[in-house]
Amino acid sequence: MCGRIANTLPNDAMARLFSALPANDLPDVPNYNVCPTTGIQVVMREEDQRKLVKMRWGFIPHWYKKPNGGPLLINARAETIDEKPAFRNACRERRCLIPITGFYEWTRLEDGTRLPWYIHSDAPLALASVWQDWQNSDEQHRTCAIVTTQASTPMADIHHRMPVIIPQDKWGMWLGEEGKGAARLMQPAPDELLKFYRVDPKVNSNRAAGPELIEPI
Repeated sequence: MCGRIANTLPNDAMARLFSALPANDLPDVPNYNVCPTTGIQVVMREEDQRKLVKMRWGFIPHWYKKPNGGPLLINARAETIDEKPAFRNACRERRCLIPITGFYEWTRLEDGTRLPWYIHSDAPLALASVWQDWQNSDEQHRTCAIVTTQASTPMADIHHRMPVIIPQDKWGMWLGEEGKGAARLMQPAPDELLKFYRVDPKVNSNRAAGPELIEPI
């Protein structure tokens, strides 16, 4: 599961990092509490070049009559992504990357209390994702979902799932620029890649904002 992310890298820096052409309507950064159904920065391959664009976080299958016409699909499981009707074609033809600074995960106490953790690395992370264009007679959206896999050994103490993180030398393969082999990339991150620490429970609210959200407690 990956249900909340943080992105503090400026849009022009993201575009340079990924050698991507930036769109004019990218979401504002920094954002320390990026929630599902909002617009996020995404790197995709289109018209033979990389582009940094805005997408709705929450994949909408083409058969939904409206954006909330079924379950909210913010994640796609790596183990079944090529079998699920919602994601089957996207994982073969429409892969993308979501640049982030870090993400949040929660542990739950016996009394139901949710304790948030901030997970990050020494450099920005690129999450494996898939995208889908959707429209009806009233609106249209370019949408995406984050691919998840089983947690690495250190992460497993917090949660049994984690996002698939694509290393920089494999970005081209995931985006479909370097032939086949993307399926082999859907693995847990190396144990040494990620760092994590507890943060204030105020991030449990989707209205919370500000750099204090990622300060350790």
